[in-house]
Amino acid sequence: MNRPLSEHEEARLRKLYSEKIESYLDAGFGACYLRNDRIAEVVANALEFFEGNRYRLAAWCVMPNHVHVIVEPLNGFELPGILHSWKSFTSKEANKILGRRGAFWQVEAYDHLIRNEVDFDHAVKYVLANPFNAGLKNWKWVGGSEITSRP
Repeated sequence: MNRPLSEHEEARLRKLYSEKIESYLDAGFGACYLRNDRIAEVVANALEFFEGNRYRLAAWCVMPNHVHVIVEPLNGFELPGILHSWKSFTSKEANKILGRRGAFWQVEAYDHLIRNEVDFDHAVKYVLANPFNAGLKNWKWVGGSEITSRP
């Protein structure tokens, strides 16, 4: 869809990207199940599992209470299906580790269409720096691979 955003959509984007929300996440508010290395490893492995097959990863980080991923779906695969696959598998595995049942991830996900190389570079830098900026020392749950054909 190639159209300008509505006022409502712009307001929603501002809210989601607001410094306040990011600061709450980075401060560790909410359930921080992903601080558990076993769960973070499950998520990181899931992100990398279909790399080069269903999608290409540019960058990712598993934070204590949320995940950032810059992904390019390959032909025949779409973002909603990729997200569903990640969330379905990782929620089952995380709940096994935690000895619990029920929802693990929020239903919603925020996605942003990267429109050019400047936007791409900004997004990659943001994701890779997120643990450091949140004060996480020696955070190992961050990575990605080089996407050779950028937007």
